[in-house]
Amino acid sequence: MANIGRLSTKDAVLFLCDMQEKFRPNIFQFTNIVSNAARLLQASRVLGIPPILTEQYPKGLGPTVPELGAADLTAHAKTSFTMMIEEVEKELQALGNPKQAILCGIEAHACIACTTFDLLEKGMEVHIVADAVSSRSQTDRLFALSRLKQSGAYLTTTEAVLLQLVQDAKHPNFKEIQKLLAHPSPDTGLLAFFSAL
Repeated sequence: MANIGRLSTKDAVLFLCDMQEKFRPNIFQFTNIVSNAARLLQASRVLGIPPILTEQYPKGLGPTVPELGAADLTAHAKTSFTMMIEEVEKELQALGNPKQAILCGIEAHACIACTTFDLLEKGMEVHIVADAVSSRSQTDRLFALSRLKQSGAYLTTTEAVLLQLVQDAKHPNFKEIQKLLAHPSPDTGLLAFFSAL
């Protein structure tokens, strides 16, 4: 059967990439991107999906922003433009090598792109949450999403991920997930991307 990219709570991991203090003033739609990523992290906790957090050169770029709600997670410091550093590889092995990655954070054309390429090369399915991913420039962000789609990543949204993971209003955690959907996701400027396609 063709690979259709159906998400499953049993085989997914949530990647949270470099949402750090120094990026705050420069990243397009930073507040909304982090807000959507925070909802994904909350949902991952409800649904038992393990999260993996990285920070790009935290000495210079500061810690992960508090509103992500990731204070209890171990942040893996890195200088490379991929999240797939040795510590993350070990964490994935300890998790039994999950088959699906849900990816959010910054920057789309740098660390998100390099991480996606590495995950795809490992044979993982990559779901990029477009309204939880950004760059300093909207141009870099949109072209990166287009480029990553060409490489075989799935583009999705925060709300779509949450609903696909529960799949049924009878799901035992549906009420908790429904609370995370009480307010629609903020517009993060992606409509221009689709009108250009």
